[in-house]
Amino acid sequence: MAKRNTGWTEEKINKYIDQGRGQGELGSYRPWLTIQDVASSGRVHRLKGWKTGRIHHLLSDLERDYFFLLDWADNVIDIREQFPLNREKTIKIAEEKGIKHPLDNQTQTPIVMTTDFLITIRENTEIKYLARTIKPSEKLMDKRTIEKFEIERRYWEDEKIDWGIVTELDIPKNYARNISLIHEHFILNDEEVQLAHMFYEELYQSKLSVLEEARIFDEKYLLGKGASLSLFKYLLAHKYIKMDMNNEINFQIPATELHFTEEFLLERKIAFEYLR
Repeated sequence: MAKRNTGWTEEKINKYIDQGRGQGELGSYRPWLTIQDVASSGRVHRLKGWKTGRIHHLLSDLERDYFFLLDWADNVIDIREQFPLNREKTIKIAEEKGIKHPLDNQTQTPIVMTTDFLITIRENTEIKYLARTIKPSEKLMDKRTIEKFEIERRYWEDEKIDWGIVTELDIPKNYARNISLIHEHFILNDEEVQLAHMFYEELYQSKLSVLEEARIFDEKYLLGKGASLSLFKYLLAHKYIKMDMNNEINFQIPATELHFTEEFLLERKIAFEYLR
């Protein structure tokens, strides 16, 4: 898909505002920038969020990995990527600090600065917000990058919102990789969900490995090869079954060593009593 013209003018900025960019929450939120709007030097990603049910636009592998951690975290309730900062405020901060505000190279229009993630979390009964900027560690010594960080830091300080920088050094690689393996399996159709529940029952009573039990289940219900492993990934994604996500997901693990969550066990008990 062709990239759009990435040059900034006042007309284009007003158009984005009229489109509702940077507005809304959860499924109604529209990021200020999408993958079509930027000339990314690396890989970009469009992923459907578990929490929001919408497509998230992630402009690097690093943003993608951090997004996986956010989507997995129980205390995160909303994730807004490419969040725009109020331009009047960032221009004022830049002037106060004697920092050149980011401009479009061609039009010299002051651009709308963005923060990679504005995160809504729940701590007990309290709702809080976190702003996080994602950057490779090698970029942290660049003078111009530091100047723009200072504008961003001061902006969120004035908003009384916790701001921080996340690098690849802050992201547990195995954890992010494991979530990436199961992320797309979070949503199944009704028939697949029913099969996943049946596979859970088989695993709960099994002494075989997950892989062996999956092979048997595939054959028993005439499923395609590997179909039951997708069901297992669904169960992991929903945390009906838990494994240590700091270690590589091991399909050879005996089912007796899996942790079956109390939530799902309670659902089994209720369903069983209802059917008796």
